[in-house]
Amino acid sequence: MSDVVALAADAAAAVRAASREVRAGWLRAIAKAVDAAADALVEIADRETHLGAERLRGEVARTTGQLRLFAGVLEEGSYLEAIVDAADPAAVPPRPELRRLLRPLGTVAVFSASNFPFAFSVAGGDTAAALAAGCPVVVKGHSGHPELSRATARIVTDALAAAGAPTGAFGLVEGRQAGLDLVRAPVVRAAAFTGSLAGAQGLMDEIARRPDPIPFFGELGSTNPVVVTPGAIAARGDAILDGLVASFTLGGGQFCTKPGLVFVPRGVADDRRLHERVAERPAFTLLTDRITEAFAPGVARLRDDGAARVVAGHASEASGPVRAMVVATDIGTFLGRSDVLLEECFGPVTVLVEYDSVAEVPAALSRVAGSLTGTLHAQPDEAIDDIVAALEERVGRVVFDGWPTGVAVTWSQHHGGPWPATTSAFTSVGATSIRRFLRPVAYQQAPAAALPADLRDEALAGIPHRRDGELVLPSKTEGTS
Repeated sequence: MSDVVALAADAAAAVRAASREVRAGWLRAIAKAVDAAADALVEIADRETHLGAERLRGEVARTTGQLRLFAGVLEEGSYLEAIVDAADPAAVPPRPELRRLLRPLGTVAVFSASNFPFAFSVAGGDTAAALAAGCPVVVKGHSGHPELSRATARIVTDALAAAGAPTGAFGLVEGRQAGLDLVRAPVVRAAAFTGSLAGAQGLMDEIARRPDPIPFFGELGSTNPVVVTPGAIAARGDAILDGLVASFTLGGGQFCTKPGLVFVPRGVADDRRLHERVAERPAFTLLTDRITEAFAPGVARLRDDGAARVVAGHASEASGPVRAMVVATDIGTFLGRSDVLLEECFGPVTVLVEYDSVAEVPAALSRVAGSLTGTLHAQPDEAIDDIVAALEERVGRVVFDGWPTGVAVTWSQHHGGPWPATTSAFTSVGATSIRRFLRPVAYQQAPAAALPADLRDEALAGIPHRRDGELVLPSKTEGTS
């Protein structure tokens, strides 16, 4: 582990100094190499994760799409948040010239996730964003897919080398102890993590012991509440139940955006259509033995406590494939037993909460911990302002008449939410996720030669920036720096 971190430290200055165009080339080189190796990588991934070749091929495309997106982000340049204020001796007090932009934090530790072996793993979004920001990356591979992690790391390392990146711009370490050592390493300046709350707390404890604690960007547990109104059920109940079952069982219920808590009108829990849809779902082989062993006790906790009843599906064994299940309760019981009902159960299960009046739902939503998403199914003539306001307080993305599984990788995406969904206000998906690995630096009365290249006037002409409070856009004929 120490050798990998030392190489990253040695590479930091060169990675930081590389132009935006050069770093964009690195990202496109990685994307091209991963695409070329997709068949072999998918075969390994399916063997280790049981997620299925079709799903995994889609995830490879998403992963390489992320890399190319960040190449475009670099070339466009607005992510730098460049600002210039001219000197004004007549101001009170007199104002010197000030220029500001975002600069790389330094070496970033990236912790791979188990449930997205490509998109949130070795060459995933955190790696792409950190490299784009100008930060070396050291990835801690996930134990659930070690062979895939090593194969992907070789591809990334070779692609970077062929593109001219410095040795050490990217590295891989494995094992729990290596992960702890990684966040302790003085040269590591930030950590990005996707995984369990317990795993995050262990890393945060280690970071807190550092003499110089570093930012920790964690994506953790998420309930992802859904509200279905009476009008929506009456108008399109079949489609809603189809969508719900498909969403909470997608990927074996192992998506961080799985709808785990669904508020529905009384009677939906006993709807035969729900039972039929759940019965049609296949058995799922979960990602790891540890996840499988935790699933049956997690469902039993909900059922045996008396807080909820099983309304669809059948109990699973503590080993082997698991079956989809739906448990249900009423809103009064939920308000009294939310501590039990809101414990996340990773796998193909969801909790229905039946209400008599939709007016009861906003108060119940206040019991839900921070989540990545909140979903509302309603009809145009129904009053939804209070529900939308309650969801906005609890989540980072509000979905209307759809399902939260599936996260588009775009400029506008926000994949985050209040604790414990994430540990910060930043997104871990989309163009603005680069902001996690940058910090603002202001330069006062600096000679042009001392400024970062992107903050000099000739470069500013080609990127969006703010000058004396006014937004300045590049002309279409101007290029980037």
